[in-house]
Amino acid sequence: MEKVLILGAAGQIGTELVNTLRATYGNDQVIAGDLLAANLSEPCIQIDATDEHALRELVTKEGVTVVYQLVAMLSATGEKLPEKAWALNMQALFAVLNLAKDQLIKQVFWPSSIAAFGPNTPTLDSPQMTVMDPTTVYGISKLSGELWCQYYHDKYGVDVRSIRYPGLISWGAEPGGGTTDYAIDIFRSAKKDNAYTCFIAEDTRLPMMHMDDAIRATLELMNAPKEQLSIWTSYNVSGVDFTPFELAEALRKHYPDLAMRYAPDFRQAIASTWPQRIDDSQARLDWGWQPAYDLSDLVQDMVEHV
Repeated sequence: MEKVLILGAAGQIGTELVNTLRATYGNDQVIAGDLLAANLSEPCIQIDATDEHALRELVTKEGVTVVYQLVAMLSATGEKLPEKAWALNMQALFAVLNLAKDQLIKQVFWPSSIAAFGPNTPTLDSPQMTVMDPTTVYGISKLSGELWCQYYHDKYGVDVRSIRYPGLISWGAEPGGGTTDYAIDIFRSAKKDNAYTCFIAEDTRLPMMHMDDAIRATLELMNAPKEQLSIWTSYNVSGVDFTPFELAEALRKHYPDLAMRYAPDFRQAIASTWPQRIDDSQARLDWGWQPAYDLSDLVQDMVEHV
């Protein structure tokens, strides 16, 4: 039986992942760790994910075998605090990779992002292997992290697996300062005010994914036989893609009088460098990935739960 530690457990992904893994392995087999641990359910621990010494003590004491390292400063927030974003994003990854290198744990999951792509990446059906020239500190840290994951796998045999998440849409936790957060904010504003001011232009198409699909993709990858995998940087995965205008039109089936206003800010420049759609054929080939949610399903679920 695996003993799992989730770092960044209070975040958007971590909140959902804790619940899913506890349903799989049992409550006591999944430790939720975060610097902000007040709202976490037991077993949980307040921990700094960049403190490698504290992590070593924890995994040794608890017999942890698998670590999900989700801690990061996201794209929009990271542009305001670039040096802190770089330090946090890289130190948190190295701390866990070193645990695996020293054989204290068996397996690591670390998320990458479409932010690792850039303005010279093909925007339609962006390939698994392509030009990657990120323009944000978050994206630079993700591209660097992908290469470090591959390095630790090739040099030390570390079993570290990764997905380039698109924009993730969920109702279970507040978004954490990303460029695609508009696709969550719009549901809350529609319910509260029947109006929304979008910080992305109405025709900006981006790849997105319902959180249920993201969690399922993560667990399917982590459970896939190692010999089936061919990518040790990070896998492309796709869900849906849409523009703010298309999302608003789908939402008007539930809020017919929804008033939309578009006021692009600094996040528009970030979004404009990202792909519109992702080619995830390698994930489909290697471990059978298939998304479940289309735009209509996604909107229906968000309206029901927000």
